Amino acid sequence: MSAGAAFVRTGDEIVIADPRDGSIVGGVPAADAEEVRATVARAREAFPSWRATPAAARGQALRRAAHALAARASEVADLEQRENGRLRSDVEGGIGAAVDTLLQYSEYGPLHRGRSLRGGADALDLTRAEPRGVVAVVTPWNDPVAVAIGLIGAAIATGNTVVHKPSERCPHLGLLIGEILAAELPDGVLCTVSGHAQTGEALVSCPDVDMVAHVGSTAAGERIARAVALTGAHLIRENGGNDALIVDAGVDPIWAAGQAALGSFANSGQICTSVERIFVHRDIADEFLTALVAEAESRNASNALAPLVDERMRAEVDAQVTASVAQGARALVGGSIPDGPGCHYPATVLVDCTPAVPVFQKETFGPVAPIMIVDDFDEAVRLAAHDEHGLAASVLTADIGHANRAIDALPVGTVKVNAVFGGAPGGSAEPRGRSGSGFGYGPELLDEMTTVKVVHLSPAVTR
Repeated sequence: MSAGAAFVRTGDEIVIADPRDGSIVGGVPAADAEEVRATVARAREAFPSWRATPAAARGQALRRAAHALAARASEVADLEQRENGRLRSDVEGGIGAAVDTLLQYSEYGPLHRGRSLRGGADALDLTRAEPRGVVAVVTPWNDPVAVAIGLIGAAIATGNTVVHKPSERCPHLGLLIGEILAAELPDGVLCTVSGHAQTGEALVSCPDVDMVAHVGSTAAGERIARAVALTGAHLIRENGGNDALIVDAGVDPIWAAGQAALGSFANSGQICTSVERIFVHRDIADEFLTALVAEAESRNASNALAPLVDERMRAEVDAQVTASVAQGARALVGGSIPDGPGCHYPATVLVDCTPAVPVFQKETFGPVAPIMIVDDFDEAVRLAAHDEHGLAASVLTADIGHANRAIDALPVGTVKVNAVFGGAPGGSAEPRGRSGSGFGYGPELLDEMTTVKVVHLSPAVTR
């Protein structure tokens, strides 16, 4: 195995290497289809009792799980870094977010309620929310604790049982967080299966699964959607993005460059809502580019970026950059694989991009800032809107009219004005296009995890 490979197939075992230096983390057996079916059956058996557990008691269990996770945060962080190579500050932030999410859903769950309906005066009409059953949760490696626990917490809070399949890039971590949480829950309420794509396919296509919640790549999400269409399970998915950043004339170009660097280089670009396409107004383009190159050079000089998760990911990023340069783009900084161990890739700034180059066409998932200079704001909005994904977009502008035009015109689930990241915690969004569908977080996730029953109560006729 080469020094930077972060996972390989060895028979029915997943072998993980640390992407920082290639040292071996360990191996985890991959569950086959029979094991998956047995695990789903275990969750199915636990469902009636958990469904009948009062919502307040379910909330108390989630609070215990949150405190248990917090108590072992350092152990979890160590293992996550070994499996996906993220910076310690990012890892600790994700674990903290996971703890907070469990605590939030411990409160939201008991408050999740139906509605009264306007019927006749002699009858009672209402709706009630009921758990769906067994929820298959399939999660990624790039923020593995926060993403997984958000979906798991919402499912459990509403009375469902869960079978979690973590990414094959961080299977040890998935097993560890499953162990921590499951210890605070009745047997079978939370189960974990490890494996490759075949394990995930067996899980999501199992007829005893009532709902699938997936966060991950677009290709995987679309395969899951096809499988779930045959079983009738409810599906929510947040998949890849190709998020645009529009930089309008009139903003401070140095500030705008800082925002672009944050959006493109945070977590080494391995975030579904990373900035993937930058449209900058010609009036401030020169100053913006100078400042953005300085941001990238500073990160590269200080080794501020974590490695990419594995050699396969780094090779894909490099292939997109190389092909884009062959089609006319220019790398002002970065743009090639460095020497040395691990899976590192430098912060890269590409100019002279067009909508046809690969880094504009595809989700790159690396620390790459591709730039196209535009003559006016309307051109930027038109080009930003022309994409098959629909996750998010950002706009930097001092013109409220321009902001409102962009909000209306961009076909995405989230539009961020003057901040590439951030937002209130309840701002759950629905992805569009190839980026997925359904609410994947926030209070609305409880609605996804339940199904609505309408009840009509009329008085009986007695003798």
